Amino acid sequence: MAAAYLHHLSNGRIEVRSAGSAPGVAVNPTAVEAMAEEGIDISANQPRVLTDEAVQASDVVITMGCGDACPIYPGKRYEDWELDDPAGQGIDTVRPIRDAIRDRVETLITELLPAGDSSKEES
Repeated sequence: MAAAYLHHLSNGRIEVRSAGSAPGVAVNPTAVEAMAEEGIDISANQPRVLTDEAVQASDVVITMGCGDACPIYPGKRYEDWELDDPAGQGIDTVRPIRDAIRDRVETLITELLPAGDSSKEES
């Protein structure tokens, strides 16, 4: 959900890589439903394993509780967003998680893309 919001709300001005330390085999269907309510289709997305290469190629690494499973490289900006896991949750539980993610993404965008900046950044 975070990657989809980041891409959508930045109008593609931020390059987004999405991966997890222990991704499932498919995108959470409740997350798909919650994002569809926002007009964002993530149904075709595929979970990916977080690689060292993806971290090395990123300027900012957002984690959501991966702890020691996430590779750490000096000079990278890391943020750990403590959020409830939407896995196995119903839509009424996932909506507030989705909304919290959106709030954090909006803050991140204002930090990465100062007002009026149309250049492309990486995340």
